Formats: sequence, C-alpha cells, structure tokens
Amino acid sequence: QVHLVESGGGLVQPGGSLRLSCTASRNIFTISTMGWYRQAPGKGRDLVASITSLGRTNYADSVRGRFTISRDNAENTMYLQMTSLKPEDTAVYYCNAAYGVGYWGKGTLVTVSS
Repeated sequence: QVHLVESGGGLVQPGGSLRLSCTASRNIFTISTMGWYRQAPGKGRDLVASITSLGRTNYADSVRGRFTISRDNAENTMYLQMTSLKPEDTAVYYCNAAYGVGYWGKGTLVTVSS
C-alpha cells in the first residue's frame, strides 16, 4: 500500500508560477514511474508529465517548456514546477504511482485566473 499526498495548489494569475509536491508514504520512486495528471471541470483526467525510475521524463505537448517534473528520492517527494501558467491549466492535479495496482493521491486544485 502506498499513500500519496499532493500539496501546493492555489490561485495564481496568468503568467504566474506554482510548485506542486507529491509525498509518498514510502520510497517507490526508484522502482516506479510516477506521474502528474490533471482533470479540468467537465473533462477527463489527462497525463501532464511523468518520470520513470531511471529519471526519464515525458510531457504533454500543452505543457512542454513550461512545466518541469522532478523528484527527491531522499524525501520521497515528487515535484511539478509550473511556470507561465494559463487559464487553461486550471484543473485538479493528481499524483500517480504506476506501481503494483497503481495509486492516486486525492488531488490539489490549481486555479489560474486574474
């Protein structure tokens, strides 16, 4: 069993930045692909960025160049640095661990609005 807890969401103006964190109850980052997903109101849950156990990263086209995924194995924490935020980035952001049956956090809301 793995528990994932997201934090760092909030209200930000267009063009602003936020850093999301995902803390795991135990260290699985070196054995599991981890990812950030988001779900906008009335839409499905989409992959934003992922990082493999070897550190290879992947980004959705809509965020490439603006978002950066990273992790701190010693702190059991994964991050999503978001810059140049746009209103269309507004969503609930979820942390995912593709380990075993797969695990999800409860999400953190990001609202980009002036």
